Amino acid sequence: MVKVNEKVEEELQAIFSGDVPWITIVWDDPVNLMTYVTYVLMELFGFSKEKATELMMKIHTEGKAVVSTGSREEMERDVARIHEFGLWATLQRGDQQ
Repeated sequence: MVKVNEKVEEELQAIFSGDVPWITIVWDDPVNLMTYVTYVLMELFGFSKEKATELMMKIHTEGKAVVSTGSREEMERDVARIHEFGLWATLQRGDQQ
């Protein structure tokens, strides 16, 4: 039997348990137009034009914005969908912001 360090085991439990929410982050890039980013956010997440514009401006001015939260599997799906539209997105645990 392999002995696992307790700290490592705790971290693995946190990653794979459903207790800690995960987040999807969209990053700024020099390629896509702001209007296109707004459109993608409205299309994929059903945001109103105002909310999508607010998030797009945050992405543009701060370099990134959190666009969704949920389970790891849901965030992996969101990241893949965002990539299909040509935007740069990543996921991470919500407690690591």
